Amino acid sequence: MPGFSNNDSGLVFSIGCHIEVFSPSRKRSRITGPLTFSRKLKNTRPSIDLLPDECLLEIFRRLPSGQERSISACVSKRWLTILSSIRISEYSWSKNSEEHLINFDEIVNNDEDFMDEDIEVECDGWISRSVESRKAADLRLAAIAIGTSSRGGLGKLSIQGSNSFIGVSDNGLAAIARGCPSLRDLSLWSLPSISDAGLVEIARECHLLEKLDFCQLPSISDRSLSLIAKNCQRLNTLSIESCPKIGDNSLRAIAKFCPNLKSITILDCPLIGDCGISYLLSSPTCALTHVKLHALNFSDYSVAVIGCYGKAITNLVLSNLPNVRQRSLWAMAKAKGLQSLTSLTVASCGGMGDLSLEAVGRDIPNLKNLTIRKNYFLSDKGLVSFAKAANALESLHLEECDMITETGVFMVLSSAISNLKSFTLVKCMGINDASTEFPFVSPCKSLRCLFIRNCPGIGNKSLNVIWKLCPQLHHLDLNGLSKITDDGLFPLLHSPETALSKVSLSNCSNFSDEVVFLLSTLHGKTLKLLKLNGCCKITDTSLSAVAEKCPALNELDLSKCSISDTGVAALSNGVQLNLQVLSLSGCAIISNKSLAALEKLGKTLIGLNLQNCSSMSSASIELLSEKLWKCDLLY
Repeated sequence: MPGFSNNDSGLVFSIGCHIEVFSPSRKRSRITGPLTFSRKLKNTRPSIDLLPDECLLEIFRRLPSGQERSISACVSKRWLTILSSIRISEYSWSKNSEEHLINFDEIVNNDEDFMDEDIEVECDGWISRSVESRKAADLRLAAIAIGTSSRGGLGKLSIQGSNSFIGVSDNGLAAIARGCPSLRDLSLWSLPSISDAGLVEIARECHLLEKLDFCQLPSISDRSLSLIAKNCQRLNTLSIESCPKIGDNSLRAIAKFCPNLKSITILDCPLIGDCGISYLLSSPTCALTHVKLHALNFSDYSVAVIGCYGKAITNLVLSNLPNVRQRSLWAMAKAKGLQSLTSLTVASCGGMGDLSLEAVGRDIPNLKNLTIRKNYFLSDKGLVSFAKAANALESLHLEECDMITETGVFMVLSSAISNLKSFTLVKCMGINDASTEFPFVSPCKSLRCLFIRNCPGIGNKSLNVIWKLCPQLHHLDLNGLSKITDDGLFPLLHSPETALSKVSLSNCSNFSDEVVFLLSTLHGKTLKLLKLNGCCKITDTSLSAVAEKCPALNELDLSKCSISDTGVAALSNGVQLNLQVLSLSGCAIISNKSLAALEKLGKTLIGLNLQNCSSMSSASIELLSEKLWKCDLLY
């Protein structure tokens, strides 16, 4: 051994693979304690930590599998950062061999322990990951990029909000871009630190992107979105909301490079105007089927372009457009380009008046669903003219249309729309109780669903006319109608043509047990949903009738009703074989005595609401929660 004479007969101890210690020979050679080293040797760091980042990067590039990269990333933040800086294409095996490609299905089936509990596997083999504000940070995104690369690749990523101390920046997004070229669906919400630099990396690496959802990204501009459009030509769904620097140039690039785009949503982007909308919709390759435009600064010109070039559009939403005037929607319909349109929503737009609505009914022949919200120009005349012209209409929703009166409603229901199946009135303050007898005409026998919510003027007389016009209802929703009483509902319940399956009488405070008893007696065999929340006159008598006569019931809401332990006990002994959702929220009389009955009901329940049941102790509810472990219990 170097440094010692041949006559030395000492002992050599080998410690590890690089250190040997010489000990002179003694009369008795033995080790009585652990070997000690000099202070300098003891404090020496492991040699691999002395390597510069460039050397570590070259080592990591040669790791043969994704699992080994994941293990290496767990060593330190430095290693994780270096690994996340390597593109998938830069690994040596990716260019020369296919033997290291991962069989994703095999990993899912045979290595369940390797799966991260936060990762969801989509049915088509994609990995989906959602990161919310508290956990959103660059290091977490880097870990996602490394951890998913060995398991088929990340397909869907959603980042909502950012950690206020170490939030998501362009570095985290760049790590995703380098490590997840398989990304197809990207959603970014409320990330003020994300700029064009991060999205440019996404555009350069993630060419398979199909869906983009950007919301409240104040720092991104046309530069990054245009590059995404150019490089990601598979894009089929795009949503942009509250991105103040996105303008017409982005829409021009999308129109030019994204022929597969089917759905676009643009909300509150002040720089987008007529030029962008025109480029997008008049493009020869435009194949948009779903268009939603909200709070934008374009004018009547863009609406006319939609009418001329929107030949493939099936679903159109125009909302809060202050520069759109009354005749613009008339011109859109008269252009006769919306021949495929089946669903139209117009909200807070001054352009929807009587003439416009009549033109929509006459010149958009395949329209099936119409929703009008916050309109103060539409009157009974326009509504009736539309109803007579819209032969394909199946659903009509009117919300905050204060010029519409009960006469207009009656005439729509009697206008012989052969396909109308659903009719909704919400907060229409111009509708009052019928003052005169409405002449009876042929009823609307196709109507199955009727929703009347928060229209305080409607009373028993109006309802009696509606029942005559809608004799074959299956779904009835009356909400917040304080004027109606039992007498207003009796004619419908006695109708031999009616077979109610879903009934909601929420916040109709004048209904009593008599209505529920009659409903259970005459329609109990078909009734599947019953909501009575806020009906303070409903007592245990109603619950006993439901328990005895409604075997098909699977959802029951009794929130804020006058229900006691007796009613809950009756329900637990009832004929319901498949009651799945029960709400007793705000039933202050129910006490701990109902625990046994609730436990019995819990055999089929998947949802139980016991919030604000002040007579029940928290300890009792927690005990019940342990017993009903399959049920989602709110308390």
